[in-house]
Amino acid sequence: MSDNEGEQGPKSNFSTYMAEGDQLFHKGEYSKAAESYSTALLLQPDDRNCLVARSRCYVKMGHAENALKDAEASLKDDKNFFKGLYQKAEALYTMGDFEFALVFYHRGHKLRPELQEFRLGIQKAEEAINNSVGSPSSVKLENKGDLSFFHKVKERKKTPLKSLIQPMKKDLSVQSQKTTKSEKTAKQLLGELYTDKEYLEKLLKDEDLIKGKTRTGEKLQDVIMSCISYLDTRTEFWRQEKPIYARERDRKLLQQQWNRTQNRPPSEPALYVLKNLEEIDTELTTGITEMGLKKAREVLKTVQGWSDKALPNKTEVLGNLYSYIGNALMDLGNMDKALDYHRKDLELAQQSKLMYSKSRALDNIGRVYAHIGKFQQAIKVWEEKIPLIQGGLEKAWLYHEIGRCYLELKRYVKAKDYGIHSLSAADDIGDAKWQLNASVLVAQAELKLGNSKSGMLHFEKALDQAKLLQDNDARDAIQKALQETREQVSQ
Repeated sequence: MSDNEGEQGPKSNFSTYMAEGDQLFHKGEYSKAAESYSTALLLQPDDRNCLVARSRCYVKMGHAENALKDAEASLKDDKNFFKGLYQKAEALYTMGDFEFALVFYHRGHKLRPELQEFRLGIQKAEEAINNSVGSPSSVKLENKGDLSFFHKVKERKKTPLKSLIQPMKKDLSVQSQKTTKSEKTAKQLLGELYTDKEYLEKLLKDEDLIKGKTRTGEKLQDVIMSCISYLDTRTEFWRQEKPIYARERDRKLLQQQWNRTQNRPPSEPALYVLKNLEEIDTELTTGITEMGLKKAREVLKTVQGWSDKALPNKTEVLGNLYSYIGNALMDLGNMDKALDYHRKDLELAQQSKLMYSKSRALDNIGRVYAHIGKFQQAIKVWEEKIPLIQGGLEKAWLYHEIGRCYLELKRYVKAKDYGIHSLSAADDIGDAKWQLNASVLVAQAELKLGNSKSGMLHFEKALDQAKLLQDNDARDAIQKALQETREQVSQ
């Protein structure tokens, strides 16, 4: 890029400057990368991914104010853009605003709880707050619009890189002996976040506190209510065609496997694998797919050359890499090769009798089949997964996807049956999102079977859930379907 390029105008296209910026960023040349992103923004001023990319550069360069401006610009049209939320949190953290950074780490975590970045962000923000002023139990909230202890931090030892290797310890609150079914379910689903929910609800009772505002002008009451709303409805399980529980489960499993096989500090191969798996996961989930794919292939080649003695859980690592490569290829539209790698993951899992890995592979194979319209094959694979289901959320998702495939095949009785199973699982755990999805599926199947009144009832139930979730798109679509159904009935 020439020095006078800005005066003459960009000489190439947006994608070229974005790619150039990505390459420079990964080389550590942050200033030059920021220049490339700035040139790209001359061509597409409101591109949110480019704004986030430049914000990352500014954070690395120590220009936190500029980083914050870019992050907030990326959120202008979509307040739930998770990459923008993460960058805003990072910028605030860099500026030393740990309390507000914690708010946005939590907000991003509610949208994408499978991402390690948000979880580690929450942890480092908590530790920064704790190290700055001590244990929050000794601090009294003041009525000055300050949210210094918006999130209840428990005393814990600092765990920098070790937190990637050993499972995070859960700080569980003392539970009462008599607990309702819904409370037990909430505690099971939220884990350590259940304590946070209780604390947030207490904050809402402080009338002076909730009248305050953040430095960006947001009402503290709105911020707190947003987090409580998430904790009440949990989260979406199907983001970018990937069930979240699978990603989170795989990561925890891998950490547990290392913990079991190594009672000493991890060897160099283990550190190499953990570091690179985190980087691959970040690149794939933030849209740098080709770079993540390249790195996964390089790590795969390296790991294949190691002995089982050098890496005790080599099989699990290979399976994870096959899964990453398969998902990257799927995102790039290469379904045939994606299917090959997910089958390799499944083969390893079956050989070593790794049930979690088998479940993951069946997830992914079914997704590929469903994506290319081979619904019967998807059903066969996903029905094989049913005995491996772990918990009500996974059950609600899986039954819904199988039912959706049967609906596509015009096998409406089967679609209805699986929809009812999905709805029952969602009801058991009180998950409004999957109650909505399952109700719509049952309603559609009932209409195809000529049961208009039953279809209307399930659409009405779905409509209630859409309103509860404040999902305006779903609400509008369901209202339209209801109106059309009523018109058919009245004819």
